[in-house]
Amino acid sequence: MVGERRRARVLALQALYEVDATGHDLAQTMSHLLANARLSEESLLFVTELVNGVLDHREEIDQNIQQFAPAWPLKQMSVVDRNILRLAIFEIILHRKVPIRVAINEAVELAKAFGSDNSPKFVNGVLGSVSSLVASDQVG
Repeated sequence: MVGERRRARVLALQALYEVDATGHDLAQTMSHLLANARLSEESLLFVTELVNGVLDHREEIDQNIQQFAPAWPLKQMSVVDRNILRLAIFEIILHRKVPIRVAINEAVELAKAFGSDNSPKFVNGVLGSVSSLVASDQVG
């Protein structure tokens, strides 16, 4: 199941990347990506939930990125890093269906697979700061 969830996150990242980088229609992008995806129905729903969640809350998510990575304006950040952060921040702050560590670890793995040499460290650092915000919310 862990492998399938990771593959679902990869598909979600691919969809977010394509929509962000090219402006392609979300419905067509999702249809194309999911058509050949060999995932369970549950995992296909997970992909859709992640993508729609990120896009529905993108402004709020992007504000968090800017707060915790002020040296990197969103438009100057790589499209891959930006969308990995969006996906993970959605899971950490809004979705809250996996432990914070799992969301961060999955994001770092995506950064290793698809980002630059510096992406895993950058993603981990930003998400570590974001997670401290959530942890302080849970204490109070």
